Amino acid sequence: MSYLSPTLTLLVGAVKKATASLDRDFNEIEKLQSSVRGYQNFVSRSFERVAQTLKSELSRLRPDAVFVDGKPPLSRGCCFMVNPIDGMGNFVRGIPVFATTVAYCENGEVKASVVYNRASDELYFAEKGSGAYKEGFRNHERLRVSAVKDGTAALVAASIGFQHGSAEYTAAYRDLFAETENVRLLGSVALSLAGVAAGKMDVCLSLGSNLNSAVAGLLLVREAGGYVYNLKREEFAPEKIEQVIVSDELAATNTSLEAFIVRLAG
Repeated sequence: MSYLSPTLTLLVGAVKKATASLDRDFNEIEKLQSSVRGYQNFVSRSFERVAQTLKSELSRLRPDAVFVDGKPPLSRGCCFMVNPIDGMGNFVRGIPVFATTVAYCENGEVKASVVYNRASDELYFAEKGSGAYKEGFRNHERLRVSAVKDGTAALVAASIGFQHGSAEYTAAYRDLFAETENVRLLGSVALSLAGVAAGKMDVCLSLGSNLNSAVAGLLLVREAGGYVYNLKREEFAPEKIEQVIVSDELAATNTSLEAFIVRLAG
């Protein structure tokens, strides 16, 4: 695929322009680790720069659109759900695993989304009904979920947001490692979902986390042939974004690992 729709062209352009400042900021962040206040202020300014540029650029697509952050999208009209830096914990430590995410929604349904890791220059995008792709130099690579069927062999990207040391935190990890030792903690829900869409990961499991950034990744997984559930096996579809936002649990996988998800759910 070499063609991008007008909507995706604008989304991709906006994300790349907004994240240009992260090249410098990410290189500078390691020098500020000795001063807690110094790097906290620096990161806040970096976050705001990306957010403001995104808002300015995306408003060109739909001047009437509302920007929502951490809240359910509008059931009527259009809106953008953005996260300037998903994986902030990695960013502040100079770890190159973070993403800028944008989801364009109409009448409560995700229509298009972009997930971009500026540090690695890996950009994933999807449009409802048109598939999910990873950006390439000339042609874009179509994404497909993996074909792994054995849960014990599945590579799981996990995000456990419960307070460290809590009963929920301990139980979640105990149950997860009882099923598989192949667990990766990426620190970014959006990149974990992109990994599932690309077939690099077989499962993304997020518990007790803010799922605002999951909305962009949700469309990637669905358009790559996968499914996204809560742990009651209720499917999250692109037209059910509100369920994702108000939930604090999510599991994304291919079509063959539902039984594995059921075991994880206990």
